[in-house]
Amino acid sequence: MFITKKHLSRRTVLRGLGASISLPLLDAMIPASTALAQTAAQPRPRMGFVYFPHGAVMKSWSPQQVGTDFTISPILKPLDPFRSHMTIVSGLRNKGGESSDPHGIMAGTWLSCQGIKGREGDKGVTADQIAARRFGLDTPMPSLELTGEGGNATCGQGATGCGFGSTVSFRTPTQPLPMEDNPRKVFYQMFGQGDTNQERREILDETGSLLDYVRDEGARLQRRIGAADRARVNDYLESVREVERRVQKLATSDSAKIELPNAPQGVPDDFGQHLDLLFDMIALSWQSNMTRVSSMMLAKEVSMRTYPNLQITEAFHPLSHHQNDPDKIERLVRIQNWHTQVFAKFIKKLSVMPDGDGTMLDHSIILYGSNMSNSDLHNNDPLPNVVMGKAYGRIKGGQHLKYPQDTPHANLLLTMLDRAGIAPPSLGNSTGTFAEV
Repeated sequence: MFITKKHLSRRTVLRGLGASISLPLLDAMIPASTALAQTAAQPRPRMGFVYFPHGAVMKSWSPQQVGTDFTISPILKPLDPFRSHMTIVSGLRNKGGESSDPHGIMAGTWLSCQGIKGREGDKGVTADQIAARRFGLDTPMPSLELTGEGGNATCGQGATGCGFGSTVSFRTPTQPLPMEDNPRKVFYQMFGQGDTNQERREILDETGSLLDYVRDEGARLQRRIGAADRARVNDYLESVREVERRVQKLATSDSAKIELPNAPQGVPDDFGQHLDLLFDMIALSWQSNMTRVSSMMLAKEVSMRTYPNLQITEAFHPLSHHQNDPDKIERLVRIQNWHTQVFAKFIKKLSVMPDGDGTMLDHSIILYGSNMSNSDLHNNDPLPNVVMGKAYGRIKGGQHLKYPQDTPHANLLLTMLDRAGIAPPSLGNSTGTFAEV
């Protein structure tokens, strides 16, 4: 028996003057006659944490039935096509996020379940950064933090300080990570080279495309790999090209030319397009193995954004104080359903993205939720949580789980880390993991 299959390193990149592009997992990266699970090319879990502010209308979020035979709720309806990869977790409480200044600490305590006091050792490090410590050792970027609205995470902001309302990620108990809202900047960080941002921009401006720099290297690679890998590389590079086109178009929009105080720069005027592009950045970063850990805030706490696309002109935050007015609740549910629609497009992209012996969604663990329950009461009990993905078989999916009153939200985060192959002894006020997930 002759084995002629050529083996490429999982870290193979296309290089050219001033640019490098990582590649997705190819058949040629798997040694001949070797099972995928026995190689370094084994798919590693991607972990995502997607946060939306102002909680959820829980009667429109949580299905009435538990188990596998449940009717999808109105807010989660856009995710119904991916039911087999969906785990809805109800009944959880985050005591670490409870405060007299709820919006001030809501985002920053979601993934640590630790209040602003008593932060020492690892108390206050968020779940995404616990994952980044492990998975970031062999990726160019330890993690990626994005936001659809606002991104400052500096200390000294009011009584709570340290950006607890503007980021979900803390590398240390007192070091918040800023969340980037400019997809153009994110793209350059992932794929442009140079000692400074200015250098990267100058290099890219010469031709307008990273792919032009690696064309020769790409041609040599095509001669070394099989037909299936050639098609996969072509599809991947075309996705890079498409993102480049969108980013370049973004640079000429009106919002990129006008500087407004306290407003994002270089983002589309259309909020939906902006969120879509940010999610595309996450998908591309996972596909290219630039990072395996990403977090994103759809909008900031106390958001004053309006939703003209839904014929809703009342600002988001005032509307969230609905005072049980049926008309306000109906409009709030529409906004929350639309947020899920945007998220579902990202999930659909992952569901058809090849990754080793499955899809990117098969190999991912993505938490979609908020650190607030009833926005009119500013409470943290019970929280809206749904986990998408199967963690390459470690998460069952296709079920709605409901836990008893006061079950810690931290248990879900600990469970996600456990399913990713990370086993911290505890997180926040956790009491253990969920065997049912």
